[in-house]
Amino acid sequence: MRTLLHRYLTVIDRYIIKKYLGTFIFTLGIFMVISVVFDISEHLDNFLGEGATLNEIIFTYYVGFIPFYMMLLSPLINFLAVIFFTAKMANQTEIVPILTSRASFYRFLRPYVISSTLIFTVSLLANLYLLPYTNKLKVTFESANFFKNDDPSKNEVHIQLDKNTFVFMQSFNTETKTGFQFMLEKYDGDELKERLTAPSIAYDTLKNKWKIISPSIRYVNGLKEKYITNGPPIDTVLDMRPVDFEAHDNVASNIYGAMSLSALNKGIEKEKTRGTGVIIDMRFEKYRRFVEPLSSFVLACIGVAISSRRVRGGVGLPLGIGIFICFTYIVVNKFALVFAIKGGFPPLMAVFIPNIIFGLLGYILLLKAPK
Repeated sequence: MRTLLHRYLTVIDRYIIKKYLGTFIFTLGIFMVISVVFDISEHLDNFLGEGATLNEIIFTYYVGFIPFYMMLLSPLINFLAVIFFTAKMANQTEIVPILTSRASFYRFLRPYVISSTLIFTVSLLANLYLLPYTNKLKVTFESANFFKNDDPSKNEVHIQLDKNTFVFMQSFNTETKTGFQFMLEKYDGDELKERLTAPSIAYDTLKNKWKIISPSIRYVNGLKEKYITNGPPIDTVLDMRPVDFEAHDNVASNIYGAMSLSALNKGIEKEKTRGTGVIIDMRFEKYRRFVEPLSSFVLACIGVAISSRRVRGGVGLPLGIGIFICFTYIVVNKFALVFAIKGGFPPLMAVFIPNIIFGLLGYILLLKAPK
């Protein structure tokens, strides 16, 4: 293994990879320590007031908090790390000898590509397998301690259970798992066949069944109709859960980020029929997990292009430009979901918007970079 590394990687390659990954890991570690300290100061009252144990705070909340923010910050830390150590190399005239020793600028990029590939691989695996689990821990802790008094219920919810069955719920109490002013309609094509209404419906968590209280049923068969009013309670299995009537607007407790990939795929298939309006969010979350790690290549290329030339002011000017680009990237990245929901963009296209825009910028900068 070592022989292969020495054969395909020169001393310069190994030097740049070591600098790249070392700066990235060190900077990410510093940012995470700062983030944890600020988070503790912000939520200290919640920790003490709700009586959370030290074990829960460390091994539930922060086991979820740290990976979440590591993945959130890693593209920007990656970008700033590339700019910082590359600009430092340029300022110390370490890049000029490399480019004047028959090495092209694109050959100079090889160790950056290798390092970015490692970061991309770790980010992708974390997004697919680690973060759903740790996000679930974080969401569970936050729901119990931070957003305990928030009202998570939706009002006036319409759900399509299957091709012919539609459900309406006026309101839902998430604590008692009881819905009010419930209506279920069954159709044969465009023709109504059955309508069930009830003042309330409750979910039995032990039996995983719904109990419909005082149902009134109208059966329609052509011109004939049959009515049953205030009938006995009905225990039935319906393809819906209390979570379908809960709102998850707070980004910090976004339930989709805590779902595994298989759960997301199942949820998307259900939402194709139900049409509750959350399918765009679910698809965006699914595609984001695959596409977002690509930013490690895009931002690394931009970082090398703007920092590989020696300029007056040393590291300060490239770092300042990098911070400005970071803020621009954050804005575009945050607006990507808005483009999908409000602008009618397909979620897959919306996810690619930041990488496409900054990928084109990186390509232009690389063409103009010193050869």
